[in-house]
Amino acid sequence: MYQLLKQEGRARRGIFTTVDGVFQTPAFMNVATAAAIKGGISALDLQELHCQIMLCNTYHLHVRPGDEIVKGQGGLKGFTRWPGPTLTDSGGFQVFSLASLRTIREEGVTFQSHVDGRRIFMGPEESMRIQSNLGSTIAMAFDECISNPAEYEYTKRSIARTTRWLERCKAEMTHLNTLPDTVNPRQLLFGINQGATYDDLRIEHMKAIADLDLDGYAIGGLAVGEETGIMYHIIEQIEPFMPKEKIRYLMGVGTPSNIIEGVWRGVDLFDCVMPSRNARHGHLFTWNGVINLNNAKYQSDSSPIEEGCGCPVCQSYSRAYIRHLLKAGEMLGMRLAVQHNLYFYNTLMEQIRAALDDGRFAQFRDEYSERLSKRI
Repeated sequence: MYQLLKQEGRARRGIFTTVDGVFQTPAFMNVATAAAIKGGISALDLQELHCQIMLCNTYHLHVRPGDEIVKGQGGLKGFTRWPGPTLTDSGGFQVFSLASLRTIREEGVTFQSHVDGRRIFMGPEESMRIQSNLGSTIAMAFDECISNPAEYEYTKRSIARTTRWLERCKAEMTHLNTLPDTVNPRQLLFGINQGATYDDLRIEHMKAIADLDLDGYAIGGLAVGEETGIMYHIIEQIEPFMPKEKIRYLMGVGTPSNIIEGVWRGVDLFDCVMPSRNARHGHLFTWNGVINLNNAKYQSDSSPIEEGCGCPVCQSYSRAYIRHLLKAGEMLGMRLAVQHNLYFYNTLMEQIRAALDDGRFAQFRDEYSERLSKRI
């Protein structure tokens, strides 16, 4: 469970203890959508990249290979060989963003698989059963991810339904954790705050779900196209109503600057596909900003991605070589680039935690928040 160690303003330094191990917060979750990080990164690689926690996708693993198959392999821990904590999202975001045809009812959502077109039904109970089969450390509640901008009255009805779904998720998880064949009988449940970009609805929903005394709370439905300033504003409105003694998770965020600003506003946990996705296209993070290896100036550059970087890639390979691999379509190029970016993100979190430990996070933010967004 979450232990708050100290604060600097709203920024929090903590520790989260689970059945699968302890992780320090603020933390970044490395996104292994289909039980692997795109770019040829294995769960064993993640340990070398200073990863603390891995995130997998409920919807994708339900569709392929099937959550029952993963359960038969001992859950995600046995399937992937990742020994530490894992979080599975509920599938809600994918249901509402990928599925082309869907029908929302009180019971749940009927939708069409993006893989083979078959009709699938998912509601709170189904999502909890799938995540129980996956055996993740943390399961996310099933919710409706409302797109921005959204109509006010629809948003109000939606968050009321999401609260009812959350109550059903909690009841179903309580039941599943008592079954003799459950992969992880100590699985945790996080609720998700929704409300589009309406301050009053966000606060109303946060109060409602806080009353359910869950293991953690997430902020969903942001970083989906709205301006960054709006996202920061919403976090600031919600934060006073988030339980202080529970971990806080900002879903799908984001850039290094977004993370620093999220920590500044009281967030503990982040995830994003950006470090791996951008790496596969040659966009690499450094402490002075982002470089694009596709640029011709790196063609004969014998220096590492970043001087002084401790990642396994920068210890051995040049910008010129990695650029060549990417241009030649060699998988090794993507693997090396992704390794560097994930190492950078996890090291960023280590530096944030160190700054909080020393009471100098405000200075750290002033120095790096804008700098890390710069394109070199």
